[in-house]
Amino acid sequence: MIQVDQFAKQYGRVQAVKGISFTAYPAEVLALLGPNGAGKSTTIKAITGLLRPSSGHIRLANFDVIKQATEAKMNLGYVPDRPYLYQKLTGRELLRFLCQLRHVKDAESKAQHWLEFFGLVDFGNELIETYSHGMRQKLTFIAAMIHEPAVLVIDEPMVGLDPRAAIQVRELMKDYALKGNTVLLTTHSMEVAEAVADRVVVLHKGQIAAKGEMQDLKQRADENLEGIFLRLTQELEVVA
Repeated sequence: MIQVDQFAKQYGRVQAVKGISFTAYPAEVLALLGPNGAGKSTTIKAITGLLRPSSGHIRLANFDVIKQATEAKMNLGYVPDRPYLYQKLTGRELLRFLCQLRHVKDAESKAQHWLEFFGLVDFGNELIETYSHGMRQKLTFIAAMIHEPAVLVIDEPMVGLDPRAAIQVRELMKDYALKGNTVLLTTHSMEVAEAVADRVVVLHKGQIAAKGEMQDLKQRADENLEGIFLRLTQELEVVA
């Protein structure tokens, strides 16, 4: 579970996020949507412990991400929009290293499973610096999931993935949530959000424009998610 309570972040005089609150529950996929500058990246960085809130509290798997940072991160898997990996290690060496850090049991068999799942078995013993962007993105997914975290946070999940891998990742997110885990994703793709999310939170200018179950939002407005998103953000522009 992810609990965001009155989270705000200020950079100098700029209020990037303005006291937002939402919860991502176990066994669900929650999509965090919004245009550029809405506060999505700031919120994700705070949830993953990379950024300290100016005010408010964030709990991850019931641990405060600031006061109980180690415990929170042990329950977290994070896929950033850009892969940051140790270039001079092979894929298998990286996974072995991460498994040691996370005290993962049956590390070799789990690594083999995920390498097979993403079609990277033949490249497991190659240096990561030789990987394509798409291969690095796949390896980042494996690194985030190999310790089976209770919370999986994914920033733009489809970046760099080939069509087959993109389909796999969609199913993977839904299946992972069905096992009782929490999945939070940010995406610019309305199609991806509609395909995988149980609920959505729409951010605009650091505030929550709307939140709720996907089906409720669509039935209430009688339109697809893209139409809802455009209408809500346009309405807030008029109010501003």
